[in-house]
Amino acid sequence: SIQTLFEGFVKASVTAIESRDPTTSGHSFRVAELTVGLAETVDRTPSGPYGDVRFSPDEMKEIRYASLLHDFGKVGVREEVLVKAKKLYPNHLELIKQRVEVIRRGLELKYSRRKIEYLLQKGREQFAAHAETLDAELASFLAELDAGLSSVIVANEPSVMPEDFASAIQRFALQSFEDHLGRSQSIITPEEARVLAIPRGTLTETERKQIESHVVHTFQFLAQIPWTREIRNIPEIARSHHEKLNGSGYPYGWTSDQIPLQSKIMTISDIYDALTAADRPYKKATSVEQALDILDYERKAGNIDGTLLALFIEAKVYERTRPRR
Repeated sequence: SIQTLFEGFVKASVTAIESRDPTTSGHSFRVAELTVGLAETVDRTPSGPYGDVRFSPDEMKEIRYASLLHDFGKVGVREEVLVKAKKLYPNHLELIKQRVEVIRRGLELKYSRRKIEYLLQKGREQFAAHAETLDAELASFLAELDAGLSSVIVANEPSVMPEDFASAIQRFALQSFEDHLGRSQSIITPEEARVLAIPRGTLTETERKQIESHVVHTFQFLAQIPWTREIRNIPEIARSHHEKLNGSGYPYGWTSDQIPLQSKIMTISDIYDALTAADRPYKKATSVEQALDILDYERKAGNIDGTLLALFIEAKVYERTRPRR
């Protein structure tokens, strides 16, 4: 039947999305399961702000399809940005390590040359003492070099970075080492320092905007599909799942009265699954309890709907995606 064909198209589309970012495999299916579960809970609620809300079978179908396809726009985001696990791309970190090795060799040659020059100019007298002094200087520079590389490796992690450490990384880009040819070389460039000083996560501002653009891409793709009248709101629901009630979301900065109820429901499901997913390289999965605490913080901050969150918790909707034991 046409319905079976369409179901196959939707599932194939979701599989195509998630194949570009294997670390989020299953996310869209879990979000759909949670969103439909919360919508069913709202539908059964006899009182409160949503006591009069009832979703028809077609509207439930609309919610499910919008949830399954909410991240389709990620096909328009560069793959290396989608799967970026550290602040620097792997080839960039390798380049820094090679740069450190070149600086190390240059310093060693520089101090070897100074020893030879001293020996040629002044002979063996007092050479041992002078050589010891030069060796100590070289060891100090090499230790500084190693400490610098260690700092780069630590800063490259996606953890929250203290301000003083970020400032130290920025200053580090200004530090240079002179090699045997008199050339000054730095371990990292100012641009690399800027990336390493990202205070939280792994994305630069440009990369973050690329990720956020997936919502617009999703809408543009879904808007081209000739949906039937019963499920024509799928593009609208899908494009609003990153909006926040207080206007701090993206891509449009809409406030509560501009965001469809179905999207508010999906937002809670999307955040919950992103927090508890165990397969993301840039963060560890949180426990169910921690995830619910974070969602409550989001509620207090005015980002998500408190009534919907209460229903999500009271009805234990989150258990719908808990691994079966």
